[in-house]
Amino acid sequence: MGSAVAVVTDSTAYLPPGLAERHGLTVVPMQISLGGAMRDEGDISGEEAVRALRDRRPVTTSRPSPGRFLQAYESAAEAGATAVVSVHLSPAMSGTLAAARLAAADAPVPVHVVDSGTIGMGLGLAALSAAAAAMAGADAETAADVAERRAGMSRSLLYVDTLEHLRRGGRIGAAGALLGSALMVKPLLDIAGGRIIPLEKVRTAARALARLEEIAVEEAGARRVDLGVQHLAAAHRADALAARLRERIPHVEDVYVGEVGPVIGAHVGPGMLGVVIAPHL
Repeated sequence: MGSAVAVVTDSTAYLPPGLAERHGLTVVPMQISLGGAMRDEGDISGEEAVRALRDRRPVTTSRPSPGRFLQAYESAAEAGATAVVSVHLSPAMSGTLAAARLAAADAPVPVHVVDSGTIGMGLGLAALSAAAAAMAGADAETAADVAERRAGMSRSLLYVDTLEHLRRGGRIGAAGALLGSALMVKPLLDIAGGRIIPLEKVRTAARALARLEEIAVEEAGARRVDLGVQHLAAAHRADALAARLRERIPHVEDVYVGEVGPVIGAHVGPGMLGVVIAPHL
């Protein structure tokens, strides 16, 4: 039998409720403040974050401390794990990966820290794949490789109502080329090289959402894929998009629909709609 491998991720994986627990994933929460003291992301609802953004109250986010990661690694070891695979969002977006690596140096068991190069369900599905591999008896190196390959094969597309929140949060990266008058268009964004980059500029929300759907269908092609449809304060749009993608993509398997939490929400703003296309290995 292979070694007992635990898998850890962070709360920006935004997996639907109960999914992480069923797969034995440990989720370390990011930190967020809505004009006050820092709190765990799970302690603040998306609705609270949306209200704060609409009221233009200060919203700040922070990585988990190395100590929080070390607690997770120690708990895994106490529960019988002989190694840990720790899968996290891109270091171009957050210092989370660096905190995990600092904690790994002091962990009681070997920790393989994986840069997913992405965020949201692109990260979440990669972590789920690592957990499935570990439950099937894979060693830590194999489970980490599974996470890296699944993340590398996946594509994350985003529609946002405005780039203003990304600009204010300093997370816009190369998409800064779309600023100025382009703040009035409806941008489609991609995640590549661990960064949010511009994909297309569309004049209306309806056209942007139709184009998001088309690109997702083209990206999936005839491959076996799982899909993640993510939103912030746009549940009806997300459900409708998920239903259409399920009809149009010939070999879609699991489709996960969920609202992003306040850490991503603070940077993308209400109305965001995202699609993750995650081919099977």
